[in-house]
Amino acid sequence: MQMRTLGHTGPTVSAPGLGAMGMSGAYGEADREESIATVRAALDAGVTLIDTGDFYAMGHNELLLAEALRGRNRDSYRLSVKFGMLSGPGPTFGGQDGRPEAVKNFLAHSLTRLGVDHIDIYRPARLDPAVPIEETVGAIKEMIDAGYVRHLGLSEVDAATIRRAHAVQPVSDLQIEYSLISRAVEAEILPTLRELGIGMTAYGVLGRGLISGHWSAGRSAGPGDSRGRSPRFSQENVAHNLALVEALRRVAEAKGCTVAQLAIAWVAAQGDDIVPLVGARTRQRLTEALPALDVRLTPEDLAGIEEAVPLGAARGDRYPAAFMSALGAGN
Repeated sequence: MQMRTLGHTGPTVSAPGLGAMGMSGAYGEADREESIATVRAALDAGVTLIDTGDFYAMGHNELLLAEALRGRNRDSYRLSVKFGMLSGPGPTFGGQDGRPEAVKNFLAHSLTRLGVDHIDIYRPARLDPAVPIEETVGAIKEMIDAGYVRHLGLSEVDAATIRRAHAVQPVSDLQIEYSLISRAVEAEILPTLRELGIGMTAYGVLGRGLISGHWSAGRSAGPGDSRGRSPRFSQENVAHNLALVEALRRVAEAKGCTVAQLAIAWVAAQGDDIVPLVGARTRQRLTEALPALDVRLTPEDLAGIEEAVPLGAARGDRYPAAFMSALGAGN
C-alpha cells in the first residue's frame, strides 16, 4: 500500500483511500453485510483513509462505519468527515449550514454516531454563501484546539476561498472531483493547492462508474441511483462518453490492467500530493481497485491516455444543473 502525506500539515494516509458514500444508497440499494465486509477488507489490506459525510443517508453511513470499525485500533485509520448539507424527509435538499454553532452541533452528532472521540479531517461539504468561510473555519479551529478534530479540510471550493480559509487555519487537503473526465481543477485550483502546501483527496476518479469499464450503453440507473439524474449518464450523452471508455480500454489492455485501474493510476500519477478515493461497495470492486497504484505510467502511456480521453472530451456536466452553482470548479 502506498502512503502519501496530505499537504504540509496533514496526516499520512493510504493511497488509495476508501469513499463510503455508495454504501448508503447513493447508487441504488447496497448490501449492508457486504459493505461492512468491504470496509474491513480495505483495512486489512492497509487502507487507512476512510471518507464519509454526516448527511450520507442522514447518518446511515456513519452508523454503518461505526459497526465496521468496531474493535479496530483507533490509531490504525483516519476518518475524513464532511458536514453542513441540509436535508428533509424525502429527501429534499435545503442548502448548506456553515454557522459556527452548527459546525459544533454537526460534529457532536458525528462523534456519537461514529463512536469515536475525534475526527481526523473535518470539512464543510460545500461553501455556505451566507456565512464567511473564516467563521466556519474558525469554529473548526476551536474544535482542533479542543482535541475533537485533528485537521481542517475543505471540499469543492474555489481558489480564493482556499486562501481565505488557509489564512485562519492550515488546510490539510481539498476534497474535489478529479478524473480523466473532470479536470477543471487543473487550471487554477491545483496550482493554488501546491503554492500553499495543501494536498488533494480526489473523489469521482471513475466518474461514478462511467469510466470504470463496467458501465454499458444499454444499462440504466435503478431506483434510488443518483446517476439517473446525471447529465453524463443521460441518453443524449452516454454513448459519446462510453466511446471514450472504449478508447481507454485499448490503452489498458496494452498496459495489462483494467480500465478502472488505469483511470485510478492516471489520477495518482498527477502528483504525490493527490490521494485518489475509490468508492468500492463490494470486495470484488475493492480487489480490482487496490492494485491501481502499482500501475506505473510512462510518458508514452500518459500520451496514449490523453489521446484516448482528451481534456474536455466528456459530454455533460458532472452534476445536475441545480447543484453546479455550489461547486468550486466546473466540469
